[in-house]
Order: sequence, then structure tokens, then C-alpha cells
Amino acid sequence: MELYYPISFFVGSYVLTYLTIPKIIGLVQYKNLMDSPNSRSSHIKRTPTLGGVSFFYTLIFALFFLRTWCNHDEAIYLIPGLTILFIIGLKDDLVVLSPYTKLTAQVIAIIFILSNESFTVYSLNGFLGIDEIPIYIYYCIAGFIMLTIINAYNLIDGIDGLAAIVGIVILIIYATIFYMTEEYFFLLISLTLNGCLIAFLKFNLSPTSEKIFMGDTGSLIVGFIISILTLKFLALSPEKYDSLPFLIENIPLIAISILIVPLFDTARVFTIRLANKRSPFSADRNHTHHILIDYFKLSHRKASFIIGGFNLVFVYLFIILGSASYNFWLATVLVITVIVLGYFFYRFDYSFANIKRKIRFRRKIDTVKEKGKNIIKPTKGS
Repeated sequence: MELYYPISFFVGSYVLTYLTIPKIIGLVQYKNLMDSPNSRSSHIKRTPTLGGVSFFYTLIFALFFLRTWCNHDEAIYLIPGLTILFIIGLKDDLVVLSPYTKLTAQVIAIIFILSNESFTVYSLNGFLGIDEIPIYIYYCIAGFIMLTIINAYNLIDGIDGLAAIVGIVILIIYATIFYMTEEYFFLLISLTLNGCLIAFLKFNLSPTSEKIFMGDTGSLIVGFIISILTLKFLALSPEKYDSLPFLIENIPLIAISILIVPLFDTARVFTIRLANKRSPFSADRNHTHHILIDYFKLSHRKASFIIGGFNLVFVYLFIILGSASYNFWLATVLVITVIVLGYFFYRFDYSFANIKRKIRFRRKIDTVKEKGKNIIKPTKGS
């Protein structure tokens, strides 16, 4: 592939997103469609949302040119799924939908992808001793994987910059993988969406009136594309894996390591909610990023970059281990890491009610101290 193709798609998507987001902000402000803060929000003022609208039309525009790079008409199968999630995400940003409505829309979007033979996983290549898998098992596993990734990514969109930074890290890794395996359609899709996220990040982290959130419109679309890239990574032929720097039987564990941040955070909050006899889809402030900003007093920017950096380092470590270690030892490292991280964050009692109690207690202490200062304050002339 000529170098100017990936550069053109990356730069083109960056410029298109960068130039149109201010127009979206202006329209959202004019129509008063901004996101208002509530008791669970990490922002304190009304902020424009719908940043994901720019992702949708940029991807659709790119797919028109990308169709010539398809081996199995993948671009045509992506468009219906993207459109469904765009409509559902847009409606959820404006009027709020139930989790089950969004789940139904995700299932329909996923069906389009699973019906394309390019994404069919025929073998696990010796992972845990499993080689060939029946087609009905594939459909169940692949559907579950895509649903998990879409919702896991949607759930980490809780503070400024986090979803974009984690998405950028994941897409850089997948772009590298698909370049090495010569899957150029997926390389260009990765670069196109990465250009969108990098352009969006500037506005998402802005302290001025130009600030905007990607909203469910954006997080559903990005999660959908990442789930497609993950499925394609698992569906590569054994000959393609030969160009990658890790053992073929470690591919599923490498995929988990790439998605460690959204998967770990989702598993953690779902476990806490179920342990408290609540719906796993109920809202709270138990997410990893909430702990970093509430307990460790980090800014949104610092917390986002720390989590994104951890994701990158973790993947790099697993690629090194995966080049020599068989999946038993790699799985052992993964399980130990998840247990240690889970314990570290679970030891903080971070139910939302507990946070409010701590805040009220701290305010009472500050009030008592202030009254004490006023009482002992010396009078003039004493």
C-alpha cells in the first residue's frame, strides 16, 4: 500500500471532524440541546453533546472510498449497523432510552456484521486446547463479544477525555496489527476513526465554551467499530498471524489485553451492582475513573491520561509475554492482574451514597472549624 493512502484517510477525517464540530456546538447551543449536570455527573455546567454526530458522517464518507479495499464487501455491511446505532444513540442523547431498547438495537446492528463471512471465526488456533469451533458456537460467542465491547466502551465515557484517549490507544494498536497483516481495509478504518477521536479530543478537553461530549451517539459508534476490529482480529487466517510478534494460540488473550480498560471497569462495576442486588445497568459512581477523581483528587485530564497510559503499557507487556509464554501462563498473569486491580479499587467503599456521606461529613467539619475561628478571632484593640 502506498503511504499516501493511510495519511490521506487520517488527515482527511481529522480535518473534517475538526472543522465541523464547532458547527455542531453552535447548533446544539442554539437549539438548547445541551447536557445538564445531575447528581452523578462529573461536570458542573451545561455542556453541548452530540459530538459523535461528526464520527458518523465522517465514517460514512470514508466508507464510500474504502469500498474498493474490501475483500468481502465489508463496507456495505458496516453502513446499516452504524446507521442503527447512530439513530439510537442520537435519540438517547436527546430523550434518554432504556438500556434494553439500546441492547435490542445493538443486537440488530451486530447481526449485519455476523452475516458477513469476513468476520467468521473458524478456529481458536489451540487456545486452551480448542481448535475448530461449530458455526452456532461462533455466532453465540461473537455476538456476546461485540455486545460486551460496545457496552463496555459506552460505560467508560464518564469523564473528559477518557473515552477518546482509550479509543485512540486501542485504534493505534489495531492499525499496527492490520498493517502488519496487510488487512488494509481495517487499517484505514482504524486510522479514519482515530483521526476523528484526535480532533474531538481537543474540544472534549477544552475549558472554554467550545467544549463538547461525544454522547451515546459517539460512544456507541466507536464501541461498534472497535468490536468489529476485535472480531476481525480473531478471524484472521493462520497465515496472517505469522507476521505478528506473538504465538498464535495467545490471540484471544492479546485481544483481551488490548481492551483491558473497558472490560475490567465494566466487570468491576457490574459485580458491585449485582452484589448490592441492583441492576447491572443502574447508574452510580463506582467506575475506576470516578475513584481516581473523587478519592485521589485527580483532574479529568490526568485521570484520563493515566488510564490510557496503563492500557498502552499493559498491551505492550502482554505482547512481550505472548511472544514466548503459552496461554496458561499468560492467562495466569491476566487473572492475577485483574484480581489485584479489583482488590485495589474495591477496597474503597465507593457506593454513591457513601460518597455523599463523606462529602457531608467533610462539610460539617469545615463549618465547625470556621465557627471556631470566628469565636477565637481577637477583637480590635485587644
